[in-house]
Amino acid sequence: MSHGSHETSASILKQPKAVWAVAFACVIAFMGIGLVDPILPAIAESLQATPTETEMLFTSYLLITGLAMLGTSWLSSRIGAKKTLLIGLGLIVIFAAAAGLSQNVESVIGFRAGWGLGNALFISTALATIVGAASGGTGSAIILYEAALGLGIAIGPLLGGLLGHLSWRGPFFGTAALMAIGFIAIVAFLRPEQDAEKPVPTKLSAPLRALRQPALAVLAAAALFYNIGFFVLLAYSPFPLGFDALGLGFTFFGWGLALAVTSVFVAPLLTARMPRTRVLWIALPLLAVDLVAAGLVIANPTALVVCIVIGGLVLGVLNTVLTECVMEATDLQRSVASSAYSAVRFLGGAVAPPAAAELAHLIAPDAPYYAAAGSVAVALVIVVLGHRALRRVDRVEAEPALTEAEAITAGDAG
Repeated sequence: MSHGSHETSASILKQPKAVWAVAFACVIAFMGIGLVDPILPAIAESLQATPTETEMLFTSYLLITGLAMLGTSWLSSRIGAKKTLLIGLGLIVIFAAAAGLSQNVESVIGFRAGWGLGNALFISTALATIVGAASGGTGSAIILYEAALGLGIAIGPLLGGLLGHLSWRGPFFGTAALMAIGFIAIVAFLRPEQDAEKPVPTKLSAPLRALRQPALAVLAAAALFYNIGFFVLLAYSPFPLGFDALGLGFTFFGWGLALAVTSVFVAPLLTARMPRTRVLWIALPLLAVDLVAAGLVIANPTALVVCIVIGGLVLGVLNTVLTECVMEATDLQRSVASSAYSAVRFLGGAVAPPAAAELAHLIAPDAPYYAAAGSVAVALVIVVLGHRALRRVDRVEAEPALTEAEAITAGDAG
């Protein structure tokens, strides 16, 4: 990514301790997304839960993350980034530990919801904090932030698999311990004067009002259906694969790595060469085809793993490009547009996992993949039909590094 070749790797690494503290916490926060994936079958077995009940671990987390996103810009614009970060981290520590101590699946589902609230508060303010506290220019801070994010997405399933191999409770306690270290580091190293500039207070209703804008409405609707495909691939696949926690951990480590690489490196290359909507027109059908292929090869674990990793490559591009479109679609404050879009998108993610498990139970194990492919096709139709509203996102301009980083964050945050 061209964030300025004059910035050497030395300047990226010469950062105040505050930046390293927030970057470390970023890695852990993004690990939370894929962390439970490898332990879903183990939780179902240990707590005598059905696959549908187990999939609610994603639903409660994503539903609350999405709804909370509507209020995060309102809160952080009033109390400042440091307090918002610490409240978010504190909630993750408490609820991750509580999930690990749970005796039934309902409790884990409830505590995952609290975890989602903490994650929404943390993710929405981490980038602004790193940029505010960094030395060596915005560019080097953003590269560091994107590296932390990619690392978290890839390591989450791997750590979940390694700790989940010992016990399904392991990943929850591991997250709580690591986040507690992050919390202490931010308290110790992030001084008030390094806090990101206090933005203009935003109205609580601003994100909902933002959805009246045609361009944002088209993108949010497309993302709702696209995210159904995303989360069927991520959350339903552990069941037909039939691997143990370690096998699933390595599979979704490959998925996370693929997603991180394409979102950070490939998406910017594509949008530099063609209009953003054209990238969407190419990538959405590819994802639909990949999901159909997953349904066709469901009985062959090796082939299904290949489909999952290829899916990760396409998802990385789609996440970043869709969110870049959101950043450029309106004149609204970026945090407001991003909150509105993320809230709608996460609702798609919240519905998909339990719906997939029910489809598999009622029809056939491959049915969720075909339904997900259909949902991604709906997203494509929305983007194609809404092309007039999206004209503005195709104006080719040099993408500011900060916009790109915000796009990658909002894209990969779910």
